[in-house]
Amino acid sequence: MTSAAAPSRTPNLGSVIAALDELYPPRLAESWDRIGLSVGRRQDPVAKILFAVDPVEAVVDEALAWGADLIVTHHPFFFAPVHSVSSDSDRGELVHRLIQGGCALFSAHTNADSAARGVNDALADLLGLTETRPLVPAADPADAASGLGLGRVGQLEVPATLAEFAKVVAERLPQVAQGIRVSGDLDSQVQTVAVLGGSGESLAKAAAAALADVYVTSDMKHHGALDLRAEFVHRARSEGKDPAGRPFLIDTAHYASES
Repeated sequence: MTSAAAPSRTPNLGSVIAALDELYPPRLAESWDRIGLSVGRRQDPVAKILFAVDPVEAVVDEALAWGADLIVTHHPFFFAPVHSVSSDSDRGELVHRLIQGGCALFSAHTNADSAARGVNDALADLLGLTETRPLVPAADPADAASGLGLGRVGQLEVPATLAEFAKVVAERLPQVAQGIRVSGDLDSQVQTVAVLGGSGESLAKAAAAALADVYVTSDMKHHGALDLRAEFVHRARSEGKDPAGRPFLIDTAHYASES
């Protein structure tokens, strides 16, 4: 008498992707984004997953040494179209190494930014924000009604000076060589905070429209930040509001705000 082998409990890549897509729906990705599966076969088993912000060589080295079956990164592996994945290029070399090592590669980028419990919720939680809502609601009304969208706006439980809050940001985010940069009246009280992980200079005016006291994001350019602050100050003075002009700006390292 023979007995049938017990079914494997190891999921395949397709089922793992289905779970990731449920957490970070692809429909939430920006039109320019290149999310999803870059390398891998959906029928292959996945027992070990490595998570990282960027799909760079050091991450691939670590994943293959550890025996990972899948790497999930925030940033996509391919942004621009490619016409070859030969090992003559750095990207092609990594593709071949991943295939030879039996390791898939998947990314969830702006869809993870907009999703519930995604990157921006994590950043808001880290900075102690409550009563959060999207900075820019999702385009689909049903998604927007569910609280999905880019960035978050929330409240500090206790108001703080800009200097005090900047210290919190610096202490709670991963320590990087560049630290953080602050623009605004350090003695002014802040309570409403807007956050956007990653490059967020383009949404600074959305933070102003949301009546944020301070906007925390990454990759602010020197002249862009100066121009924004000048605009906010001018508008506040012309409207008879706080002449310090809000929101103030806190610029962090891109990696730190998304890690």
